[in-house]
Amino acid sequence: MQTSKKAAISFIFITLLIDVMGWGLIIPVMADLIAQLKGIPINQASTYGAFLLSVFAITQFLFAPVIGNLSDKFGRRPVLLLSLLGFGVDYIILALAPTYAWLFVGRIIAGITGASFTTATAYIADVSTDETSKAKNFGLIGAAFGLGFVLGPALGALLATWGIRAPFYAAAVLCLVNCLYGYFFLPESLSKENRREFDWKRANPFGSLRFLTRNAKIGQLAFGFFLIYLGSQAVQGNWNFFTIYRFNWSEKMVGISLAVVGVLVGAVQGGLTRVIVPKIGNEKSIYIGLGLYTVGLVLFGLATQGWMMFAFLIPYCLGGICGPSLQSVISGHAPANQQGELQGALTGLMSLTAIIGPLIMNGTFAYFTSSKAPFYFPGIHFLIGAACMLLSIYIIYRVLSRERKELSAPVSDQ
Repeated sequence: MQTSKKAAISFIFITLLIDVMGWGLIIPVMADLIAQLKGIPINQASTYGAFLLSVFAITQFLFAPVIGNLSDKFGRRPVLLLSLLGFGVDYIILALAPTYAWLFVGRIIAGITGASFTTATAYIADVSTDETSKAKNFGLIGAAFGLGFVLGPALGALLATWGIRAPFYAAAVLCLVNCLYGYFFLPESLSKENRREFDWKRANPFGSLRFLTRNAKIGQLAFGFFLIYLGSQAVQGNWNFFTIYRFNWSEKMVGISLAVVGVLVGAVQGGLTRVIVPKIGNEKSIYIGLGLYTVGLVLFGLATQGWMMFAFLIPYCLGGICGPSLQSVISGHAPANQQGELQGALTGLMSLTAIIGPLIMNGTFAYFTSSKAPFYFPGIHFLIGAACMLLSIYIIYRVLSRERKELSAPVSDQ
């Protein structure tokens, strides 16, 4: 039984790694593929890239709770295998797509079936026997994301030398081979007595967001959290389009830069955060991290040479120390029996930023590099992201400073 559990955990790790690697594989070539299929320049293609990112985020936002509830009824194994199969089909469609519309079809399929993360975490909870093993097993999730975001873009950049479609075929093979392996070797983790009937009310993706309206302080802090992730879409949704257009980067260079991001983020989240935050505390970590995010975004927007983007990644990625601290502060405002609901609401906010963020950032980039713009400014979307970070600092500071005053105010005797 112990060997079976270890094999299952290894499969979950590989599944998450492949999910991240699969997307990382295709980022370096996606911009050029869209431009090629639409017959337009890279800067104009960024808007169409935003549509693909948004439709994927929308379908994930709507279907993730549905798929999660289905896993409670039918078990984790079939949902995980369906997810891998869906991603494999998605990458095949992307590889063969004769028109831009087919890219849409692939992304919708991937969004609907892409519940591997939530179902994988449920699987880990099922097979972990105690809190210690659960924490250890959940740590594999972060490791899979970090490793996948280093290996994926690097491998994508290498495969791109064989053709613009090669990374899509590689991603499809990874997903389908893992699906086949799981079909024969992955055991079910959810016993039949622990299953429940499907409930549409529980599958409502908007339900969790209502939680944020019940507590004013949590709601305000969550709005700051929302602005941070919205601002980060200036980088996440448009990095490949911007660098190819502004500095004439190749797919290989885009892949290398994203691999560097993966290394830096892994170093910050896996090492620096554990050292810095205990020394200076959560609140200072939030302000310093958001300040570094702001500086990094402004520098990206003003960069005039490609090498600068690598240098400016350092302050931007160091800003990652704010994330765990802010989540810890927000978590501290909710009782223990509401932590799951809170985290679900924050995940919903992240999904919303992935829906609207690319439309704002990529659309702005496309407009201010077109002949219609009042002035030419390719990096303006980075400055919009920096403004989001600054507004987040203001909102969070107001909430936390008000709390300090309330705590320090003398209590009058009645």
